[in-house]
Amino acid sequence: MLFNMVKRFAIMAVAVPLAAAGARKLSDRLEAKRGPSRGTRVLRQGADFLGGLRGQQKKKRRFAW
Repeated sequence: MLFNMVKRFAIMAVAVPLAAAGARKLSDRLEAKRGPSRGTRVLRQGADFLGGLRGQQKKKRRFAW
């Protein structure tokens, strides 16, 4: 039981932020190369969702789509 708690903590502390950062970086690079699209918006929203799992503040944008 203790091992399961440690495993869950490690996933939430390491894997989730890495996945969110990777999705955000991929979205930025695709937008720079090809311009905004539905796919880049979905990647950014997924990164925002993963950030919300950890209790991070959502990134505030002036013009949200």
